Amino acid sequence: MIVREAQIPAGSKSVEKAVYAAGAVVWRIIDGKLRILLIHRTKYRDITLPKGKVDPGEMLAETAVREVHEETGIRVSLGVPIGVSRYHLASKKQKVVHYWAAQATESAIRASTFVPNREIAAIEWVSLKKARARLSYPVDLEILDFFEHLVDDGVLHTFPLIALRHAKALPRSEWDGADAARPLTERGRRQAKSITGPLRAFGVRKIVTSDAVRCVQTVEPLARALDRRVVQTEQIGQDAWEDGTADLRSIVGKRVRSGKPAVLCSHGPVLPGLLSEIALATGTMHGSYLGSASALEPAAFSVVHLSATNPGSGIISIETHIPKL
Repeated sequence: MIVREAQIPAGSKSVEKAVYAAGAVVWRIIDGKLRILLIHRTKYRDITLPKGKVDPGEMLAETAVREVHEETGIRVSLGVPIGVSRYHLASKKQKVVHYWAAQATESAIRASTFVPNREIAAIEWVSLKKARARLSYPVDLEILDFFEHLVDDGVLHTFPLIALRHAKALPRSEWDGADAARPLTERGRRQAKSITGPLRAFGVRKIVTSDAVRCVQTVEPLARALDRRVVQTEQIGQDAWEDGTADLRSIVGKRVRSGKPAVLCSHGPVLPGLLSEIALATGTMHGSYLGSASALEPAAFSVVHLSATNPGSGIISIETHIPKL
């Protein structure tokens, strides 16, 4: 299996001159056949994929989910990243659109409240062949090519394991107590809130964290948003890692076997081992991509996508998200 890597920007000064947007190739299976969702836009009289510009304070993953819902009425969770389209606007600015694959569940479709409106005249489910004939823009066809590679590889059904580094914590030099009791700074608390939306965009249902206060505080906003209990364990904590008593393998193995979207919140020194264990548990060759995915700044996270039907077939892709704060 080929590992596809992606690093998702989050508003650094080097990319501010571009206009950023995000969207998805939304798919479902109807009577055993693959169908994808196209939108007919009213103003532009075109047919395209659901997408839209980043709102202030958003990270791209939450933009993609929000825009799909606003344009189609369907709530989705993101799957594998499938490419980036780039083109120039009339203003001469470059527009950069990040896309993900996203399955539309039957319950999400039934819950859709879409009606034709001033922005979207219609939505339709079509085959890949029909989509190629109907899409208005070559850049959309390029994204469809990436999506079709997933189909051809048999890895359309996926689930994510997310390795999260805790948010900004009080420095050791400013803390007199036990290291595990160090809390987040005010900036760290803001970071923890800011990543809740992006983490939810990947359909996280299980939250596992180091029992260190700074890690627990990092996932608390997510737990409240999901109304989920946080599983705290010393087995992925920094103290246990430094003492040689950590057990990353059992924690990772359980999450891979479950096949459910989960976030694992830990510490900078522990993350390389955590990513390495995911690779080992899925039979994936080690490489420099593991180092890149584990070298996270506070509150950043790497999403590891695995096959839902055969997780032992290897990592499909890894994408890294960096908070704006």
